[in-house]
Amino acid sequence: MAGQRDDPRAPGPSYALVTGASRGLGRFFARALAKRQHNLVIVARAQDKLESLADELRSSVGVMVEPVAFDLAQPGAGLRLAQELQARELHINLLVNNAGFSERGDFITLSLERQLEMIYLQNTAVVELTYQLLPAMIEAGGIINVSSMAGFQPVPYAAIYSATKSFLTTFSMALREELRPTGVKIVTVCPGRLRADPEDVENVGKRQKVPGGEQGHEEVVNETLKKLDQGGGLVIPGRKNRLIVRGQRLISPNAVPKIVARLSRP
Repeated sequence: MAGQRDDPRAPGPSYALVTGASRGLGRFFARALAKRQHNLVIVARAQDKLESLADELRSSVGVMVEPVAFDLAQPGAGLRLAQELQARELHINLLVNNAGFSERGDFITLSLERQLEMIYLQNTAVVELTYQLLPAMIEAGGIINVSSMAGFQPVPYAAIYSATKSFLTTFSMALREELRPTGVKIVTVCPGRLRADPEDVENVGKRQKVPGGEQGHEEVVNETLKKLDQGGGLVIPGRKNRLIVRGQRLISPNAVPKIVARLSRP
């Protein structure tokens, strides 16, 4: 997937679509893909941040960048975004489903609307975009789904978040096997806690320690793109995180949420 690849069936150049590109891991994916000479469609809600990133990438790397301000946490948003891409004749050959967020607290006291937005954003929009964009990717495309270590076990006080990531992981890995004969590469990446990004001021400060420690954004992106180059598959960045996933298989399924609850209680 390195470098810009144009599909001869498409009327124009190909693009990599990165959701949640205005900050954090999405911004690092956008920069890394631009360095590989991918043209980009970058999507997030913050138009000003998208425009700033687009200007940066155009001037530093020289690729084409199309910023699209869009809220994917609403019902049917993935379908509407796909329609807009089609209307603008933006052909996508690499889809990076990165957008996501987490809410911590008791399920019954957290806003129902906000928890449903997690499902729309991290599951529904992913399925809609994948379904709509996949046909044009056959033989020359790829998908990166950014899941989480939280998807490997129930996480009390983040019940909906861990459930959405569990869905995303299993959906992504199953789809990879279905599409293996087609040439579409699918990577499922499950990072743990990411280090605070100095560019995101709101995330800088005292942070609760988590099992597995923290990982750098560049480390996660580099491992993910390496796996994409190798044909796709599951990526669990960080040796400690891989050991944690293996170790959970030795613990009773009933005991896991009790253990996690003690670690994740707000």
